[in-house]
Amino acid sequence: MRMDRRQSLDAHQIVNTFSAPELERILRQYGEEPQARPIALMIASERKMKVIETTEQLADIVGRIKGKRERGHHPATQTFQALRIAVNQELENLDRFLESGYKLLKPQGRMVIISFHSLEDRLVKMAFRKWNRDCLCPPRTPTCQCGWSQKVKLLTTRPLSPSLSELEANPRARSAKLRAVERI
Repeated sequence: MRMDRRQSLDAHQIVNTFSAPELERILRQYGEEPQARPIALMIASERKMKVIETTEQLADIVGRIKGKRERGHHPATQTFQALRIAVNQELENLDRFLESGYKLLKPQGRMVIISFHSLEDRLVKMAFRKWNRDCLCPPRTPTCQCGWSQKVKLLTTRPLSPSLSELEANPRARSAKLRAVERI
């Protein structure tokens, strides 16, 4: 799950050493997992008896809590997503990029971001909206005092989603959302 094998934190370490409340936070925050508490408690209980070494073991634990597949998705999908996001600090890295990513663009340069998760899409949407604003002062401030100016224009006011033909060719694209801006 690590995008950079040089980093020390991995999913094995999270699953086998993090406290149940910390596991629950990761599952809830990064996986939007509705069964976060029971899954975290079951993981903590199971690892007391035996170290969780494989993805199959972890998927089995989650499956015992969640039951059968939901709408074709494996019951452990959200759990594995949460672990991947936590291990790679994906949201923190995306947020850091979005703080000033517009500076990388030349005038009329375009930035297109495809997100595959609602948490990612929310960060992109908020950053693009901020970059599109001409002032960041509170709404009732009589005159602008922030010194901010509009950095981009929105090319997509709503995210673009894959077409039916794209989904037939690539079902994994089902959650993709594309947003684009152009530097002013």
